Amino acid sequence: MDMAENDTHHYDILVIGGGNAALAAALQAQESGAKVLIIERAPQFYRGGNSRHTRDFRIMHAYENDYMMGAYTEDEFMEDLRRVAGGEIDESLARLIITKSAELPEWLSNQGVRWQPPLSGTLHLARTNMFMLGGGRAMMNAYYRTASSKNIDIWYEALVEDLVIEGNEFTAAQVRKGNKQIIVRAKAVILASGGFEANIAWLKKYWGDAADNFVIRGTPYNQGNMIQTLLKYGAESIGEPDAFHAVAVDGRAPKFDGGIVTRLDSVPFGIVVNRGGKRFYDEGEDFWPKRYAIWGGLIARQPGQVAYSIIDSKALSKFMPSVFDPIVADSLSELADKLGLPPSQLQSTVQAFNHSIRQGTFDPSTLDDCYTEGITPPKSHWAVPIDEAPYYAYPLRAGITFTYLGVRINNKANIQFHNRQVCNMFAAGEMVAGNVLRRGYLAGFGLTMGAVLGRIAGEEAANVIK
Repeated sequence: MDMAENDTHHYDILVIGGGNAALAAALQAQESGAKVLIIERAPQFYRGGNSRHTRDFRIMHAYENDYMMGAYTEDEFMEDLRRVAGGEIDESLARLIITKSAELPEWLSNQGVRWQPPLSGTLHLARTNMFMLGGGRAMMNAYYRTASSKNIDIWYEALVEDLVIEGNEFTAAQVRKGNKQIIVRAKAVILASGGFEANIAWLKKYWGDAADNFVIRGTPYNQGNMIQTLLKYGAESIGEPDAFHAVAVDGRAPKFDGGIVTRLDSVPFGIVVNRGGKRFYDEGEDFWPKRYAIWGGLIARQPGQVAYSIIDSKALSKFMPSVFDPIVADSLSELADKLGLPPSQLQSTVQAFNHSIRQGTFDPSTLDDCYTEGITPPKSHWAVPIDEAPYYAYPLRAGITFTYLGVRINNKANIQFHNRQVCNMFAAGEMVAGNVLRRGYLAGFGLTMGAVLGRIAGEEAANVIK
């Protein structure tokens, strides 16, 4: 569309955002015959937000199939979610997401997404998660190809600067594209433009200068401007302002867009120390898919927001390695020197850890009986002596995936406002994560939540305009 033709454009449904949730919403809305526009802040090459860096959906299913082993029931899924979220969740909305996740494999396949069996070493997820062939970028390319084939309009490098809400109804959005300001009028709007994790100034409100040391795993375009706009107009906020889904990433990762290859899964197979050479948390508390997302927050609270994963030669082949080579040394003292840690303290920490181990049968596929006694913090499982040279280390930083502060929605993905009801405004994806997630995370749940709520938002928006 030639933007110079007219400064005002008319659509049935406007979708703000360009990731998994946004495309699910747009495609679902289009199925009803609605005229849909997607506004994506990023350039075309970087379209897709954080969804570009993903690889799997968590799916409820009753039977084994070509891509998932066994069964994963609604109740087990719900219990897993409760455990990581600490019980602070909208249980009705959570159960809706879980039950409707069963529809996703077929629906996504119809959008052109292809699947692959789980690879070895993918975090015990072969029974609970489905993996996209080619990962998140291939998924987003499939979404966009299908959207284009269905005549959904897409504007790249376009920023929604403001929303127009008249009384109890959204009527228009103010958009900047290049140096031109455009008005988009629509009968309904779906916001799926992510969290504010790339907005370092906003993170500093809660974390101070520590935020300068965070790594943002995904897109630099998630600045949170639509969350700010909605809150300004009286949308109900939800989620802890300082909470985020963050994992341990290689400390050498780029500031933005490093993606999944910078994540480190070595933690359960050794110990993690801070820059003082001391352990600070149980590395074997539970299966890694249920605990990996707490480690970003743990590291964020350590001096300098850094930590170090220490393993020996026995552990090196047991996890998917970082894209960066480990730091290697023939002795713990030499390793400490290379890391800038106090050598005597690291040696003392490893010695105390080794002496505390009550050895059982090491088995990464179970919550095994290899544990420590008499030290704090303990290591509950997979405790094996670190005693076989050479020794290896990875520097760790807090890698933020997305923030949890967002807007409250109901089970129809309708945004909830203070003192009024706006029936034609919907939200999905990371900007509503706080409805279900407050502190923890469950591998693959972000994509599932985005696609399910995106589809609901698209269907409900289409119903509103009929």
